Amino acid sequence: MTLRHTPARRRRTGLPAATALVGSLTAGLLALPAHAATVTIAAVQGAKRLSPYNGQQVTVTGVVTAIRSTGTSRGYWIQDPVGDGNPATSEALFVYTGSTTPSTRAGNRITVRGTVSEYYPGGSAEGGQSLTELTSASITSTLSTGNALPAAFTLDAASVPDAYAPDAGGGSIEGLTLAPSTYALDLYESLEGMRVQVGGARVVGATTPYGELFVTVEPTEHPTPRGGTVYGSYASRNVGRVKVESLLTSAFPVADVGDVLSGTTAGPLDYDDFGGYGIQATTLGTLTDNALAPESTRAQTAGELAVATYNVENLDPTDPQAKFDRLAAGIVGNLSSPDIVALEEVQDDNGATDNGVVADQTYAKLIAAVSAAGGPAYQYRQINPVDDQDGGEPGGNIRVGFLFDPARVGFTDRPGGTSTTAVSVVNNGGTAALSVSPGRINPSHSAWNASRKPLAGEFTFQGKTVFVVADHFTSKGGDQPLHSRFQPPARSSETQRGLQATQVNGFVKQLLAVQPSARVVVLGDLDDFEFSNTVTTLTSGGVLTPLIGTLPAAERYTYVHQGNSQAIDHILTSPALTSYDYDIVHVNSEFADQASDHDPQVVRLVP
Repeated sequence: MTLRHTPARRRRTGLPAATALVGSLTAGLLALPAHAATVTIAAVQGAKRLSPYNGQQVTVTGVVTAIRSTGTSRGYWIQDPVGDGNPATSEALFVYTGSTTPSTRAGNRITVRGTVSEYYPGGSAEGGQSLTELTSASITSTLSTGNALPAAFTLDAASVPDAYAPDAGGGSIEGLTLAPSTYALDLYESLEGMRVQVGGARVVGATTPYGELFVTVEPTEHPTPRGGTVYGSYASRNVGRVKVESLLTSAFPVADVGDVLSGTTAGPLDYDDFGGYGIQATTLGTLTDNALAPESTRAQTAGELAVATYNVENLDPTDPQAKFDRLAAGIVGNLSSPDIVALEEVQDDNGATDNGVVADQTYAKLIAAVSAAGGPAYQYRQINPVDDQDGGEPGGNIRVGFLFDPARVGFTDRPGGTSTTAVSVVNNGGTAALSVSPGRINPSHSAWNASRKPLAGEFTFQGKTVFVVADHFTSKGGDQPLHSRFQPPARSSETQRGLQATQVNGFVKQLLAVQPSARVVVLGDLDDFEFSNTVTTLTSGGVLTPLIGTLPAAERYTYVHQGNSQAIDHILTSPALTSYDYDIVHVNSEFADQASDHDPQVVRLVP
């Protein structure tokens, strides 16, 4: 994984926008002036994303619909059961009480006085939406109890628009009047805090360790054969994805992609920076398990060279043996023991401990697990990075490397490859070779600042040379989310990946300039999509073919992020490699129980 995949979990990272003081005080401790304006909830919400009453003290009345009684973001939702009839204005508000458990209960009709605040989960710099809240609030009266909760708005294919968000040329959409019948993002904002419901919703993002999953309310929207929703272009952001969390005390369902929350799931519509809009369920559907099974691929024939890539998610020797055993079983069983495996996210001897250690015994421990699982006696090649220079988890000294089966392939060792030595292409009378093997591609270039450096290796298979380049490009950390208030969202991390793709593309061109028939495989976690500028740059000049494009569109994914099945891992081949059988092997990304967060893939070549 990269930092983008598992950022530090948080609800409140800063103070509410109104003042620096109120966010540190519990509800009811500040005396509010008697002249707080009495307004409707709809008036507080307004028809745009920011409240016209932001920073002001108001008094509102509504029915309590749900209570969050745990964590540091406690509070309750109130909703006006009548409303103003304007679909652009939400009829609900979240009342934030910090670490204090609310004293009211669902069904109470109350009058509340507090300060209107616009809170940006994760901080405004991340580019997400804001939540309109009441802070430093006090209940001035409980008008009645036991009231029926307002009817929930049904989210489904009929109610959710096909267009995702208005185009502001990359600018903020906060000043635009909401158009909930035109844009899905506007619809969700117009329902902020209100009770919503989904029925028979298919799971498109498996349950995470944080007690959340993603469903789709658009069952025919870009479905994968295994029940997910594929992200196939920047324009198709899959409007039906909705996160589900629970306010109930019962156990949260452990769901895989393709399972269904049968019946009704309902609760207030919330927003956070880990997926955008989601239901805080007070009623949770029953899980229907559709028994999704991990995939396996066929074994290579005697004349096929099997080359695989696998991101093993920050693997280091301090990880539980069970993780090594599961990864090994996947390599042997699901991947059918490839001849060469490029590994990404291999850490140093003590993992995230930041003490200057860069040496690595992870490969040896994984090789032993593979052998115990009945696999080949792999050998490995890698280069230790310079301490704290390759990005990833701080202290982990993440790197890429190779496993290979010496009974099937040979590795051409050429000494001299160090963390700072650049591999070059040698011309041996029209035959290409590497100056060092393994060797890093231009490791001192600024394209690789705080990022993993590609590793090139020279292999032989049945008397033929095959060059393999293992990659792990820089992560998407810093990009604005799909649900950003800036539309279309900025993808700032693309700039560095473009530079990295240029470096690898140039290296492949050097190989082919010496030997046009050179057999080259470039593979790994590119952290970008098959339709991205990164991949376009990497293939520039026709020197590489991205094999993912040979699959049906619905099968192009290696990773599931916030309910989107998407392709960020790739295998590409040079023009000389025309005979191949390519397969993405789905064993992790769709499952709540994972050995890694990425799916491996393999190509069987006839060099």
